[in-house]
Amino acid sequence: MLVEFDSDQRLWQETVRAVLTKECPPTLIRAVADQDADPEPLWQNYVELGWTELIDAGDAVELAIVLEELGRATDPTPYLATMSQFAPLAPEFAQGGRSGTAVFTGVTVRRDGADWVLDGTAHHVLDGDRAQHCAVVTDAGVFVVEAAEVIARRTAVFDPVLHLAEVSFVGVRVRDDRRVASVPERARHLALTGLALTTVGACQRILDLVLEHVRTRQQFGVALGSFQAVKHKAADMQIAIERARALAYFAALTIATDDPRRRIAASMAKAASGECQSLVFRHGVQLFGGMGFTWENDLQFALKRAKAGELLLGGAHTHRALIAEEYRATDF
Repeated sequence: MLVEFDSDQRLWQETVRAVLTKECPPTLIRAVADQDADPEPLWQNYVELGWTELIDAGDAVELAIVLEELGRATDPTPYLATMSQFAPLAPEFAQGGRSGTAVFTGVTVRRDGADWVLDGTAHHVLDGDRAQHCAVVTDAGVFVVEAAEVIARRTAVFDPVLHLAEVSFVGVRVRDDRRVASVPERARHLALTGLALTTVGACQRILDLVLEHVRTRQQFGVALGSFQAVKHKAADMQIAIERARALAYFAALTIATDDPRRRIAASMAKAASGECQSLVFRHGVQLFGGMGFTWENDLQFALKRAKAGELLLGGAHTHRALIAEEYRATDF
């Protein structure tokens, strides 16, 4: 298994990056955070470009490229939730550019005549307050519910452009035709990989900003980047990012090829990205000094997106424990 982009994938990466440089600049992210600007036109642009059509498992690597670049740009749209969480659970409903999210826990289901009835509350649902559909994982299967049928309340979080919500289901009735045949465990692999790639992209943005800063900022008459201690920290950041990126794309490749290692690969990617953001966050803030703490500095958006990616669906310590448990259960 060769983890290296071919010429088409390199071209795809360059194309996605060029589009985001033009359509999702830091000024847009700041407008969303400061002025509550609507990111809907940006989402529609993704739809028109065909980025929401990457719903087949075989497209996992191409989707991974998009997700990393969106993490680097601090994307304010529901693309991550739609493509890495909703679409794997309900691909037949992920058509026509409609947004969606996934509810993995917190909801119970019971049979009532010809219908199913959903009850419960799910916390920290990515884009739960603005997604048009919810794919709800229950013991009886996965049900697709319209947003109008649930009660969603956005939860305040430290990332000002990230939407997390508390989603409540109070006697929501669902017909059998809204019950989809999918395997939640396999869908979760892509969700974890998507978060890992988002975190890697955000970490790359932090490093890019840091390198630009230490090359131009003068101290004692020379650039900050000329000091050996600064070089070492930047090198450590680069190594951590490359390690996390390699594991994230390996996880995407196992999904694309339906490799049986996909379960452990997804956890390894999530753990590595969490460890990466911890180091990159710490060094990024330190190398920027007091400027890194200010609202006016764009560094804050990448820092917050990286930290959010670590916390959602289990942090590094959670996934390291899952990996250890997997290996303990293996008969070598």
